[in-house]
Amino acid sequence: MAILPQSLRSLTPAALRDSPRLRSLALGLGLIPPRQMHSESDLGVLLGAAGVARARRVVEVGVYEGASAVALVGALSEGSELHLVDPFGAHPDALPSGWGASEWATRRTVARALAARGTDRPRVSWHVALSHDVAAGWSEPIDLVFIDGDHSEAGCELDWDSWHPHVAPGGFVVFHDARAGQHRGRGLPGPTAVVDRRLRAGATADWEVAVEMDRTVAVQRLR
Repeated sequence: MAILPQSLRSLTPAALRDSPRLRSLALGLGLIPPRQMHSESDLGVLLGAAGVARARRVVEVGVYEGASAVALVGALSEGSELHLVDPFGAHPDALPSGWGASEWATRRTVARALAARGTDRPRVSWHVALSHDVAAGWSEPIDLVFIDGDHSEAGCELDWDSWHPHVAPGGFVVFHDARAGQHRGRGLPGPTAVVDRRLRAGATADWEVAVEMDRTVAVQRLR
């Protein structure tokens, strides 16, 4: 089943197009693509960090409709691991009012991307839970963590505190929506405050800002 052309999708009334129930049905059936939450520059930072780290184990916190997960599926090497963490509705404050994501639809979206890779693809594991609960039971080193879940300052800081100890030397944590107030930057107050206070100010030893563009900041563990 082919994705409906943009010219047709743009004719759909906003109230219908943005209905979580109808969006999930159309997304799950492959009639529409996942909503793009990231610019090309944002994805460049994320996928560039994966490449520099030669990432074999990646954790994405906050999957939503799966746009960035699909990009990671396309970029990661055969046999690498992609762990997708999202409570899917168990944390209603993590998304703007009126927004929502369906676990069923997002799983189908990622499954289509995996099928397009054939046998030369990463392994995907789903963790339908709050990210700090997943991190509490984690024991393996990670090459890349993408923090794009709860955008409140407390929620983003909890994700940072929960996951960054698991990142291997040379690995990265990538924050989305964390460049409000920076030159040519955009973002939201919560993630921006965490990056500014914990990383730009040098409060966390052995970590530094490696690259940033648009709304996204990649920080690297030095040792």
